Amino acid sequence: MNDQTMQAHAAAPVRVKAPRDPRLDVFRGLCLVMIFINHMPKNFYENYTSRNFGFSDAAEGFVLMSGIAAGLAYSSDFRAPMRLWVGFGRVWKRVWTLYMVHILTTMAALAAASAVAVFLHNSEILFINQMDEVFSNPLRTFVGLTLLTHQFGYVNILPLYLVLLAFAPFMLIAAWRKPLWLMAASVVLWAAAGQWHLSLPNYPTPGGWFFNPLTWQVIFVTGLLTGVAMKDGRRFVPVKRWLQVLTGVFLLFAALAAQVPAVSKAMGGTLWLLQDRLGLPWFLTAFEKSYVTAPRLLHILALAYFLSTLPAVRRACATALAKPFELLGRQALPVFALGSVLCIGFQGIKHALGNSFALDTGLLAVGLAAQFALAAARQYWPKPR
Repeated sequence: MNDQTMQAHAAAPVRVKAPRDPRLDVFRGLCLVMIFINHMPKNFYENYTSRNFGFSDAAEGFVLMSGIAAGLAYSSDFRAPMRLWVGFGRVWKRVWTLYMVHILTTMAALAAASAVAVFLHNSEILFINQMDEVFSNPLRTFVGLTLLTHQFGYVNILPLYLVLLAFAPFMLIAAWRKPLWLMAASVVLWAAAGQWHLSLPNYPTPGGWFFNPLTWQVIFVTGLLTGVAMKDGRRFVPVKRWLQVLTGVFLLFAALAAQVPAVSKAMGGTLWLLQDRLGLPWFLTAFEKSYVTAPRLLHILALAYFLSTLPAVRRACATALAKPFELLGRQALPVFALGSVLCIGFQGIKHALGNSFALDTGLLAVGLAAQFALAAARQYWPKPR
């Protein structure tokens, strides 16, 4: 090695790996807890989850953060052409893992519902959440379950994620080169799917996916671009005081509309007039989850931007009180899968035993304890050498 080469190596900056931002894992963990609570309908605690204080709920937050995580985890491979195939391989390997987890979760959820029917002598859970097709039309339904076109209720967010992640390599190539074009194309697809009710087929039943990938992709793409920017040491949307004020006011209004009937009625009337008299497209004025209509979309984007600009939020996520949620967020896939199976079984138990505060408290305590235990085991159990 000559002197010139040695000087070049000495002058080269040493790349130090940035510490992991706890906010992503903490909020992903919080979303997992709220999703689990919301997936046990008619329980006391669902009155206090995020969906009661705005237009969006934990599902939108989970998909947004999944996009951010994908941008952080995979974007480096798509920055340089020589690593593209490595990137495709890493992403699609994860897609295959998600597919296997979804199929296992689906079968386990069916088993949980069957266990309630066998041991508690109540089969009601087997005939809701799209499970009844297994018994009324089994051959076509098993084809649909395998192809992801048929999905059980409350076990149907992983198909959305794996479809979006399957296309993520192409998004990441565009994200490094033409990010605004990618965002514009995403918004156009969202609007077109909303306007003409486009979705993926729900074979063998009519209709489309509950979590429609053609519309939910706009949340995922926003998260992906955010993650790519974070990987590059910058923000996708810079911190601006006027944007903080605007998003803060919008979030306050959304909370009032969700909690105060008079505000909700006035807003509904205004949106109806905008659609009926001014001819605004329905997806700009409706509150439809499958198509992530404008009020829901604007709310989750405003919430994400506002929280991400507050230093107090970053400090709070670094405290000891936030550590349990950070643990859940780090192990999001197995925790979500376990929670999905448990919520189906617990729904069946509620059908058999009735609704009560004590039962809801006990079931949620057991379910959340199991999820925290799984996350801790995955995180801290010694790995085989």
